[in-house]
Amino acid sequence: MAQRGKKSERVAKPRKHPEAVSPKQWEKGVEPQRYVLRLYVTGINERSVQAINNMKVICEEYLKDRYDLEIVDVYKHAVLAKGEQILAVPTLVKKLPLPLRRIVGDLSQRERVLLGLDLVPKK
Repeated sequence: MAQRGKKSERVAKPRKHPEAVSPKQWEKGVEPQRYVLRLYVTGINERSVQAINNMKVICEEYLKDRYDLEIVDVYKHAVLAKGEQILAVPTLVKKLPLPLRRIVGDLSQRERVLLGLDLVPKK
């Protein structure tokens, strides 16, 4: 009869993505959440360029060193847009932290974008 030995297996722990940091958590020294954003645009046109520039400014001002911003041209990557059910462009998709959010437009309404990204408290 064969003897059963202990297998030493490494089990990877699932990585959790904590929610965005509230002002109270910030005061307590909780490390802020990393944002994963995807901006869908249509080629290089005025509206797309404006949305890209607006988002880069917001990210650098409010999410400095804690964001990943992916720009997706729906002409070149139609499968990605279809998979995300993108119906209008430009569209910003906030993948993390949860909940997933979509913001449609050139992102020029800063307060609306910040609210959609949970970066300002709701009034």
